[in-house]
Amino acid sequence: MKIFSNFESGNIEVVSIENKDDIQLRIQNDHQSEFYQWFHFRLETQAEQSHTIKILDLAKSAYPEGWKGYDVVASYDREEWFRIPSEFDGDTLSFNVLPERGSMYFAYFTPYSYDRHLDLLHMAQTEHHCTLETLGHTLDNNDMSLLTFGEPEEGKKNIWVIARQHPGETMAEWFMEGLIQRLVDETDTTAQALLEKAVLYVVPNMNPDGANRGHLRTNAVGVNLNREWQTPSMEKSPEVFLVREKMLQTGVDMFLDIHGDEAIPYNFAAGSEGIPSYDERHAGLEHAFKQALLTITPEFQDDYGYDKDEPGKANLTVGSNWVAEQFRCLSYTIEMPFKDNNNYPDPLYGWSPERSIKFGHDMVAATLAVTDKL
Repeated sequence: MKIFSNFESGNIEVVSIENKDDIQLRIQNDHQSEFYQWFHFRLETQAEQSHTIKILDLAKSAYPEGWKGYDVVASYDREEWFRIPSEFDGDTLSFNVLPERGSMYFAYFTPYSYDRHLDLLHMAQTEHHCTLETLGHTLDNNDMSLLTFGEPEEGKKNIWVIARQHPGETMAEWFMEGLIQRLVDETDTTAQALLEKAVLYVVPNMNPDGANRGHLRTNAVGVNLNREWQTPSMEKSPEVFLVREKMLQTGVDMFLDIHGDEAIPYNFAAGSEGIPSYDERHAGLEHAFKQALLTITPEFQDDYGYDKDEPGKANLTVGSNWVAEQFRCLSYTIEMPFKDNNNYPDPLYGWSPERSIKFGHDMVAATLAVTDKL
């Protein structure tokens, strides 16, 4: 038996591999950080034999609650990813597998590769109404890429959508793939109607360094980008610095920050009710947007989510809060599950890339529904 993680977004440490019935592994920390939760590795072994794999020391992981009710994602061909039933005892995640082939991949969620990211960018920029711009570079010298859909004109709204500030939340870029698919489809009248009213600025991957390194939550130097929005720097958080500078140039009428949540098995939105300037207009826009999503797709719900911030107590280092306060605009964090949507569970696939893509499709229609109100 062999365990490999020597590839893009790979992350695992072998503790013991002598016994196929007791393979013991450990997740490595994000570089220069205490966070760990993302894993991605390959098992090479004898097919058609039972194996028991244990991932240890999870009580101190970033989100221990995330392992309760969680099932591992696995693949033979890196195209179809399915769930392996798993058990968590408070510190160790265990699962049994009978490999059909001699090589098998496992991950915390379906990976979204850098090659696929580049394909997405360059597919989009072939459309006449889309431009690709490199805002600058990360600490690992990766591109910070921005897609702009539509031509800026007087009266048009400026809508920003970003994803993967936390790189292990790969469902966020699968979501972006769905959003972009609709925006480039010239036969999609919903997308065309939106682009008549607004320019969309889209950052499919805010954290390419962390994504390539196999991080859950931080960039190349262990910085959580979603706590950098008040005072970003090119030394620690160039990703936020560069995007924020562009936002200050364009203005923002609506902002969506796409994420994944480890613990809560639902899709939900987190608003900016705790910012100092929050008022009835903010509340009305948030309500209109949620109602649009609830009408458009049963994948979204508003019963489960984060506790609301008390008035004036919002953390303004968080992207959606800083943008809401800076631009006095509708600003939401959108969360998808690592586990499954418990309202519509799928035992074989759980929450998946395919459902993330469709949720991205749905977000175009919900955005159109509120654009005239912005």
